[in-house]
Amino acid sequence: MSQDQHSDAPLRLFNSLTRSIEPFAPIEPNHARVYSCGPTVYNYAHIGNLRAYVFVDTLRRTLLWKGLDVTQIINITDVGHLTSDADAGDDKMEAAARASAKSIWDIAAHYTQAFKANIADLNIMAPSEWTVATDYVPQMIEFARKIADTHCYELDSGLYFDSSTVPNYGALAGGRDDAAHARIDPVAGKRNPSDFAIWRKSPPGEQRQMEWDSPWGKGAPGWHLECSVMSQARLGQPFDIHTGGIDHREIHHPNEIAQNQAYCGCTDTQPGFTGARWWMHNNFLVDRQGKMSKSKGGFTTLFSLVDAGVHPIAYRLLCLGAHYRSELEFSADNLAAALTRLKRLVMGVEGLKSRAEGITWQSVTLDYLRANLHPKLVPLLEQFDAAIADDLMTPRALPLLEEAISMKKVPVDEKLCLIAAFDQALGLRLLDLTRAELRVQPKDAQITPEEIEAELERRTAARAEKDFALSDEIRDALIARGVEVMDGDPLRWDWRLTLA
Repeated sequence: MSQDQHSDAPLRLFNSLTRSIEPFAPIEPNHARVYSCGPTVYNYAHIGNLRAYVFVDTLRRTLLWKGLDVTQIINITDVGHLTSDADAGDDKMEAAARASAKSIWDIAAHYTQAFKANIADLNIMAPSEWTVATDYVPQMIEFARKIADTHCYELDSGLYFDSSTVPNYGALAGGRDDAAHARIDPVAGKRNPSDFAIWRKSPPGEQRQMEWDSPWGKGAPGWHLECSVMSQARLGQPFDIHTGGIDHREIHHPNEIAQNQAYCGCTDTQPGFTGARWWMHNNFLVDRQGKMSKSKGGFTTLFSLVDAGVHPIAYRLLCLGAHYRSELEFSADNLAAALTRLKRLVMGVEGLKSRAEGITWQSVTLDYLRANLHPKLVPLLEQFDAAIADDLMTPRALPLLEEAISMKKVPVDEKLCLIAAFDQALGLRLLDLTRAELRVQPKDAQITPEEIEAELERRTAARAEKDFALSDEIRDALIARGVEVMDGDPLRWDWRLTLA
């Protein structure tokens, strides 16, 4: 959409740096630059990880809705991220390679491909560019070289950043928290608990699969350094928005900011430079036992949801049903409710499409809507725009979509145009997703769709002969095998959703 197609509600976004909602205007007119912390590709992403990318996709779609061009970068971390997010332990990639007896490069390729498949299944737009950490190691060394003399010191284990050398260290997290950093595994010689590694030397006598020569010895870059270098290389500095999970707000992002301040030579008279103008964070997805985490050993992936018979877009809808800054509880009941809600949305849109006269909804613009929209639909457009412009308030936007689908005495094609516009911001694929596609076969299903259809034909014959006992027997047998029989529904049957 072009800039003159934006709606009237001003876009306001929560800035974690100031802990306030502020009017958003990009640094470059009409062009927003966004960097999103990507996955460390040592394992599959769990659904809590993926909430972050539904959030940033909603942000990107909202920026587009408001008429801005968007350049978005998502990085792939294939080196440097330690087994503790608090900058401690072993490199996650090296540990995964040892555990599997596979090449670290093969592991990175496999889990990168899996992550991108998750992104596609959730209808998350691919970024303008993927950046891979190992492609930027020379730039990381040069970045570290520039700040080393003034802001770093060398220990036997590597080059460390002295967090006391930059103004307002830890402001993003609400201030320096040495108690939190004191929980990090101690490193002999560190000046401050909050100091962190810029470059990690390979231990004597140990050869890593990923290591490079540097002025501080053979080794690998620190995790925090990577995002500073890749965001600057692809977006320049300062850029508009940096996103990530709320767990990044306490250590990873404050360390990025410290590096950025050091690199630009900020002084006490320039404490505001952080690399990005806005820092935005989504809250946790929690299960009934607490925050979802791979460190617990077992975790839920998008692949496992599909294996249970859940369409991925149902999980996207679950995420949109809560504000991104609120904790979102994950449970079988909540997910089943989201799937049911999605089915109703898709059924409603399918009904409208069957009565439509042929307008190309996919190319609808907001200018077209303002010029042609039925008067009864105009308030919905205004309320929807106000909702997503109010810090991406999708829980307020979704009921407006449902109201548009059900509204009476409005031309069908105009309703579909409005729904298509709403879905550009929500990404639920409502114009092309079919109800039959939502019928995902569970991996452990004990019966095939062909067998189900045959049993239903047998049941239809029994009902025609008024043999209702046999009809009930066939229905109950199908239910016992995980199939829900839907009399009077053209779809006829669906899988019964059973989640552990």
